[in-house]
Amino acid sequence: MRDVVIFAIVFGLVPWMIKRPAIGALVFMWISLMNPHRLAYGPAYDFPFAMVVAVITIGAILFSREPRSYPATPVTVLLVIFMVWVTITTLFAISPPWVVNYEWSRVIKTLLMVAVTIMVVQTEADLKKMAWILVISLGIFGLKGGIFTLATGGSYRVLGPAGSYIAENNSLALAMVMAVPMIWYLRLQATQRWMRYGLTAMAGLTMIAAAGSYSRGALLAGAAMMGFLWLKSRNKVSTGLVLLMLIPLVWLAMPEQWHDRMSTINDYQTDGSAMGRINAWYFAMEVAKTHLMGGGFMVFNPAMFRIYAPNPTDFHAAHSIFFQVLGEHGYIGLVIFVSIIGTAWLTANKIIRTTRKHAELKWASDFAAMAQVSLIGYVVGGAFLSLAYYDYFWYVVAALVITQRIVARKLKPAVAFDMTGRELVREPALATDSGTVHARS
Repeated sequence: MRDVVIFAIVFGLVPWMIKRPAIGALVFMWISLMNPHRLAYGPAYDFPFAMVVAVITIGAILFSREPRSYPATPVTVLLVIFMVWVTITTLFAISPPWVVNYEWSRVIKTLLMVAVTIMVVQTEADLKKMAWILVISLGIFGLKGGIFTLATGGSYRVLGPAGSYIAENNSLALAMVMAVPMIWYLRLQATQRWMRYGLTAMAGLTMIAAAGSYSRGALLAGAAMMGFLWLKSRNKVSTGLVLLMLIPLVWLAMPEQWHDRMSTINDYQTDGSAMGRINAWYFAMEVAKTHLMGGGFMVFNPAMFRIYAPNPTDFHAAHSIFFQVLGEHGYIGLVIFVSIIGTAWLTANKIIRTTRKHAELKWASDFAAMAQVSLIGYVVGGAFLSLAYYDYFWYVVAALVITQRIVARKLKPAVAFDMTGRELVREPALATDSGTVHARS
């Protein structure tokens, strides 16, 4: 039955994808983030939905008459530079080509479709659909995982869909931590009381599910995220009350083995897993020191550890977005990657600052603030997890670029002329569907 539903949804939307490439980009985003086909058991499980949707969307772009452009901003330029750089490092990778090329293909498809999304999602309505997809794609796992954790007393770990970026418990936990601010954004925009209550419950259960993953990195990311969520929230009283109620609920719901695992954060010197991560981080620095372009994709493998790691027999994945990029793409790649995060943060700051005096654009300010909270969760949790190429982060960045473009279009300056015909620029004006009106100060 699940297979039928997934096939019906994807192929039922094909006419709309052909007509409007933005729909295709959003469907691809949903498939990429949620991996709904991995929740089926029949032919849908291995069907290449993402590839089919990507081909239809790109084909629709080539033949569509809709206006489209790739904006030249610091974020978008750095995104293209990063795509070019990882392609160059792939050509000089030190791992076997068939392994490296597979990973390059997966990453470049993700980044390419993020760029396509930036190009074709240009309206406020489509951006809000994008926000809902960001929420639903991970919120479903949050609801299910939160209820499962409470029902079982936290005795079992919450896992993601097989074969996806978030299949492993730690990865799913970070993804859910990133999703909570997006859920809170929709809660801020909700006008019906039942929807606000529902989204509040979803946010709470998603945090409980993240705790139920037994991920120590997610615990640190969740703590940082909740602190920033309170700072960035419009109503600090109600947000604070929800967060204060959530903390003891999570603490009391989890069993003794969860508390024992979390307590090892303070004793990392005696924790084999933590010391293995540090060994992997030194490995990444040694590879980057030896190879200007890094080792290329999939350099974190036992054969390379025997050459570059301080402890050659203690193989671990990178367990850090920063050391993952450093080991695979060198210091140049790391600088580009960190710059993308930094410029995304500054983009959000600019949106908040620009929309401060415009009540009609409060939704954009709220989104930028919650996107920053999501980025905080990603940076803190990602410092201990190998999720540098995870779609959710890149789509949050894309959504910020799209929001900035929509805000700039709506706040285009009003133009007047003096007696000599010289052009004068007045205060910003708010563009509407029926024309342009002066913004209220």
